Amino acid sequence: MSTTRIEVQDLVVRYGDQVAVNGVSFTVGRGEHLTLLGPSGCGKTTTLRAVAGLEHPSGGSIRIDGQTMYDSAQRKNVQTEQRGVSMVFQSYAVWPHMSVFDNVAYGLRVRKLGAAAIKENVERALDLVQMRHLADRGASKLSGGQQQRVALARAIAFSPTVVLFDEPLSNLDAKLRAEMRVELRELQRRLGITSVYVTHDQEEALAISDRVIVMNVGVIEQIGTPEEIYNKPRSRFVADFVGSANLIKGKPVGEGLFAVDGGPTLKVTAPHRPHGKESEVAVRTAYIDLEARPGDNHVPGKVRQRLFHGDFVQYVIDSPVGALIVRRPPVNLLGEGAEVTLSFSPEHCVLLEA
Repeated sequence: MSTTRIEVQDLVVRYGDQVAVNGVSFTVGRGEHLTLLGPSGCGKTTTLRAVAGLEHPSGGSIRIDGQTMYDSAQRKNVQTEQRGVSMVFQSYAVWPHMSVFDNVAYGLRVRKLGAAAIKENVERALDLVQMRHLADRGASKLSGGQQQRVALARAIAFSPTVVLFDEPLSNLDAKLRAEMRVELRELQRRLGITSVYVTHDQEEALAISDRVIVMNVGVIEQIGTPEEIYNKPRSRFVADFVGSANLIKGKPVGEGLFAVDGGPTLKVTAPHRPHGKESEVAVRTAYIDLEARPGDNHVPGKVRQRLFHGDFVQYVIDSPVGALIVRRPPVNLLGEGAEVTLSFSPEHCVLLEA
């Protein structure tokens, strides 16, 4: 049996003269949780809806479990209800006039299952999201978190091949959103669900994903594990959009060396094959120390500004490589005007593609 559950190849979606998705290709493995991450208007939701069959692409192909669902060359487009996928929407789409049980049972009744099978599948799904005790409650009387659980139970009740999530946590408050991330991740792993998840929240994407696809203006900027996306960004956009990074301008002057414009030469790493035209390196704000360490790049600096954020302190430090933002734990606080030595390893000084 193939280890690939979803294959998207050269997908193009147009709205009139506007290209919303431009030649996107990726695969999703069985049991994998893949996240499409990017700003509003980057094409991530349009890509998800095309996989679901809710958008009609202009080109490319989509295969699920080896079966062609869309192919522009073959002029084939399988209807949504025949694709074996389920979707959890940002608005939850929970029917307020129905009970929790009836909301979850809806898709099973549409598929004309018998009463006993419906009861068994609904109770199983509600048990998984810890909502069985509320089966008879009206959906209008549920909290936002409870409605999200009902939407998830409805999505998994008929054991779909793929579950698609369109920013399902964006309507929740910050604390509940963090709790639901953990629950979603645990449930996905326990059931071995193959899922594609759309979000603009970088923290969410890094926390729950096996792999992340960063999208921008309809194209893919980078695909990788959360660690690869964070530690080895390939482009300025990825470095700037995912996490907090300092971007330092200059040019390569030899293998592993980068001359800063008007400043010192740094030791750097490259997550790609450099071609000599690169002009920036990225250094994550969390990877800069305020004391010298052997083998690191060392740069003198002076604290211009200190901002207390609770879990961390953010310093703005003037240095020969420009103004750098540094985030450190809230201990041994430095005052504004303090002289420091910035230290960051070549491993964390990443050369970006031009």
